[in-house]
This record gives sequence, structure tokens and C-alpha cells, in this order.
Amino acid sequence: MKKIIAFFKESHAELKKVVWPSRDDAISSVKVVIISTIVVAAILGVIDLLLFRGITALF
Repeated sequence: MKKIIAFFKESHAELKKVVWPSRDDAISSVKVVIISTIVVAAILGVIDLLLFRGITALF
């Protein structure tokens, strides 16, 4: 039981050392992730479409 209590105390101490991002930083990071996801999805969609049309043209 002492080890469990020590673990939680040490975890709490480590969490105090963490530098959490500000709200603006978090929002800008989320925007970057969403935009890059949309761009990659669009690129993969175009590649998929081209491959599909190429395969249907062959067969």
C-alpha cells in the first residue's frame, strides 16, 4: 500500500512540473491537425479516384 501512495505522490509532483499549453496554443494546434487531416484526405481521395479509373479502364 505504501508503494501505491508513493506512486500517486510522485505522479502529482511530476504533474506540477508540466508546462501546459495555453488555450491559444492548443486551439492553433487543433487547427493545424484538422487542416492537415483534410488535406491528406483530399490527396488520398484523388489518388484513390485515379487508381479506380485506371483499373476500370484496363479491365
